[in-house]
Order: sequence, then structure tokens, then C-alpha cells
Amino acid sequence: MFDKMKQMYELKKQADAMKKELEAEVLEIEHGEVLVKVDGTQKIRSLVYPQDIEPDKVKDAINKAMDEVQKVSAKKMQGMMGMGGMSDLLKG
Repeated sequence: MFDKMKQMYELKKQADAMKKELEAEVLEIEHGEVLVKVDGTQKIRSLVYPQDIEPDKVKDAINKAMDEVQKVSAKKMQGMMGMGGMSDLLKG
């Protein structure tokens, strides 16, 4: 029982470290005249575009940025899973 709690604590520490790492990862995606900066937790840090741009172009740029950051985040999460975090916990 205590071992499982210790494993859960370690997993929580790993998750917190991963969140900090993802927050520090900022992608800069330029799509046409739109520049989107988004962090690994999928929060938009900045959005720069001309006033006369069509709203659909802004939407497309945001969607592209989110797609890219999801790929980066997924790779980082796979690395965490491979380090024995969840797999060790789930072995039972």
C-alpha cells in the first residue's frame, strides 16, 4: 500500500515537472500574415496579425499552431511514459 502511494507521489512529481517543461516550450508559428506563439500546454502567448485580415485566416493560423504544439506535447508525453512513470505504476 505504501509503495503504491510512493509511486503515485513520484508520478505526480513527474507530471508537475512535465507541465513546467511544456509551459517553457513556446512555438512560434507563422501562417500567412498571422504570427501565433503558443506554449506546450496549448495556451496562446501572443497573436499578431494585420487589422484588415479575414477572420478565417486568423482561425486557420491558430488551428495550425495548435496542431503543431499537440505534436510536440505528444512526443514529450511519450518520453515521460517511456521513462517508467505510468508503466511502472500500472504493472500492479
